[in-house]
Amino acid sequence: MFRSSSCHTIDDKGRLIIPARFRKVLKAEDDYGIVVSCKDGCIFAFTFTEWKAIEDRLKTAKTSTMQKFKRFFLGNACPLTCDKQDRVLIPQNLRTYAGINKEVVLVGVLDRFEIWAKEKWEQEQKAMEQELEREEVREEIASIGL
Repeated sequence: MFRSSSCHTIDDKGRLIIPARFRKVLKAEDDYGIVVSCKDGCIFAFTFTEWKAIEDRLKTAKTSTMQKFKRFFLGNACPLTCDKQDRVLIPQNLRTYAGINKEVVLVGVLDRFEIWAKEKWEQEQKAMEQELEREEVREEIASIGL
């Protein structure tokens, strides 16, 4: 599982070093790498096993909205293999979508990690702080014991 967040940089070629705590999860898989796609203004990164489970769930989705979502999400998906320096090459179209230039924040979200442009992540954090002030949000979080 992916947890925690940390700041990193992407080199001029678009390569990102996978942090050690995430490498442990990825190396437990048969293939050392990730599948990435875009959603919510960032890049989602999944293990190959988790990606297969997502594809299986998406196969059953038949509504027109889900067809459009599949076209977007699967159409932007890209399997990435880690190199000997534990880096992946993030495709330019995904970097453009996420507004990523150099500084990024990797955020563990249990079944995936997300790659955010640092500025966007800071905005997301502020928005969440405001969201946490809403009573219905606090009640929903409290319903799971937090």
